[in-house]
Amino acid sequence: MSDNTLNVKLNVSDLKYSINSKVIVDGVSLDVEEGTFVGLVGPNGCGKSTLLKNIYRVYTPSRGAVYIDGKSVFEMTNKESALEMSVMQQENNVEFDMNVFDMVMLGRFAHQKMFHNDMHAEGEIVRAALREVGMEGYEERSFLSLSGGEKQRTLVARALVQQAQLIILDEPTNHLDIGYQYQIMNILKSQDVTVFSSVHDLNIAACYCDKIILMKKGRIYDVGTPEEMFVPSKIKDLFGVDTQISINSVTGKPNVIFMPDVRF
Repeated sequence: MSDNTLNVKLNVSDLKYSINSKVIVDGVSLDVEEGTFVGLVGPNGCGKSTLLKNIYRVYTPSRGAVYIDGKSVFEMTNKESALEMSVMQQENNVEFDMNVFDMVMLGRFAHQKMFHNDMHAEGEIVRAALREVGMEGYEERSFLSLSGGEKQRTLVARALVQQAQLIILDEPTNHLDIGYQYQIMNILKSQDVTVFSSVHDLNIAACYCDKIILMKKGRIYDVGTPEEMFVPSKIKDLFGVDTQISINSVTGKPNVIFMPDVRF
């Protein structure tokens, strides 16, 4: 485990994961400092989602460890884990239906004690989260009847009501139109929590992330600030695309301008 544990919320140490003898995540070590918004960036197939699934225990690594506040996640009960970290996965295939209110209420299960919860207060927590993600008025709608973007916002609300101090997300703006992408990122950024999220859009990552972790072929490629990571040489090596970098006049952050080959 990392020696620098005082301000480290999440620590991943030498994590390796294989499927059918194929190594998907290969010796990954990283720290996510408390109170920061850290983006995990890399091309499709580089192991981002697999790494996250190992962290939130969908997968079990063949080697390595994951700690939250110095406690091994693999020694936690499901309830203890839910109190420590809130998770929003990229795949949201729900085989059973329920209304939006009940879907979000699922995020409260770790806080509920048999016969002792104030259900009015619990309901207010759910309604406040739905308002925050722009889903007020959808409480009685069938979850399965929602559009992809509406489902995504509902699941963000479910992650928020869990009230864990670490939120882990796998491309939270997937299926969202551009307005809701920025709305959701604004909401996540405004929370007084630690956020570790894979991010597909480099400009959104540059705008909102304090630190960027670049992945390539199952390994950590580089780690640093958006200014340090989003440079043409690194983007070219990762994604095979030429870019120019400017500075966003509003945010002061890097703005990645893609230079496609238009010789067709």
